Amino acid sequence: MEFGTLNAWKFPGGLSNLGEDIGETAAREVFEETGIKSKFISLVSIRQQHNHPGAFGKSDMYIVCRLKAVSFDINFCQEECLRCEWMDLEELARSEHTTLITNRIAKLLFYGCREGFDKIDLNMREFPAVYTGLFYKLYHKELPEKYEKLKTNQIK
Repeated sequence: MEFGTLNAWKFPGGLSNLGEDIGETAAREVFEETGIKSKFISLVSIRQQHNHPGAFGKSDMYIVCRLKAVSFDINFCQEECLRCEWMDLEELARSEHTTLITNRIAKLLFYGCREGFDKIDLNMREFPAVYTGLFYKLYHKELPEKYEKLKTNQIK
C-alpha cells in the first residue's frame, strides 16, 4: 500500500500560537479548517521528527488530540482543504487514501471507540509549579484511585 499526501484524507492541524495550550491549538485549528467547534478531551499520540523541511530548522512535534465536537455543521476553509467531511473511523482506518499518520491515528481511535478510550488516552492534569502562582500541565495515563490517593509516606 502506498501512502501519499496529495489529495489524501488527513486530520486538521497546524502550528501553536505562542503561549497557547495544546488543547486550545487543536480546537482552534479544527475550527479554522472545518468550522466545527470542539473541546479538548485528551492527548492520543505524539510524533517527533527531526530535519522536517517545514519546521524552520527545528525538530518537529506533531501532537494528536482527541476532541469532542460541540457543533457539527461543516464550513471548511477552501484555502486549506479540497474537501471536508465527517467519516466513519473504520472506513478511514481501512482507506488507502490517507497519510500514514492519519491511517495509524484512525486505527488508534477506532480501537478506543471499540475497547475504551482509557486504553489510548493521555489525560491532562494541572499542578502548581514550584514558582508561586504558576501551573503546569502533565499529560499521562490515568492512575487507579488507590494510587491517586497514595500518600508520599505510604509504601505498601
